[in-house]
Amino acid sequence: MSELLQDLQWRYATKKMDPTKAVSTENVDFILEAIRLSASSSGLQPYDVIVVTNPEIRAQIVPHAWNQQQISDGSHLLVFAAWDNYTAERINTMFDLVNEKRGFKNEGWENYRQMLLNTYPSRDPETNFQHAARQAYIGLGSALIAAAEMKVDSTPMEGFSPDKVDEILGLKERGLKSVVLLPLGYRADEGDWLVNLEKVRRPTDSFITQVS
Repeated sequence: MSELLQDLQWRYATKKMDPTKAVSTENVDFILEAIRLSASSSGLQPYDVIVVTNPEIRAQIVPHAWNQQQISDGSHLLVFAAWDNYTAERINTMFDLVNEKRGFKNEGWENYRQMLLNTYPSRDPETNFQHAARQAYIGLGSALIAAAEMKVDSTPMEGFSPDKVDEILGLKERGLKSVVLLPLGYRADEGDWLVNLEKVRRPTDSFITQVS
């Protein structure tokens, strides 16, 4: 079995983290860079990642996330927050960045820019937000894999009140909506009912369909 698959076999949704153990800056930066390098539709990266280490702020979030203590027991909380809408400014910012970094303009690329400008901003905001939120989940997948490689425990969470988290973090003012939470930390030595249970996934033959 490859090291990557061993890492994925090792990881699980940690239920109890050790509050005395903090993830190093180097490991957190590795995970964040993996997220930053993730694929996204049209390369727009339509979400931000908010890294919350402040214990008081994380404690404020806990009651709005089904009292899941990993948020406060872990050392870092990653909040994936999607754009609330696609705007011409946001689209142009990313296309301009590509041109700046590559040092030239490409006709096909500029035509593609115009296609997005003629399509995305005119759609209703909820449709655009849902599309952006799906891109955030691609970044979440990268984060889970990167954390596993660093042997950092993590717990992806949808069980929270987005409106409350948005309010606590001031996301509305930034045109963002929280989509998913990811506490980072290290599993506790005891008290986690899931840690020693066998990882169970659907068998390959009922999960994968080959079309040839």
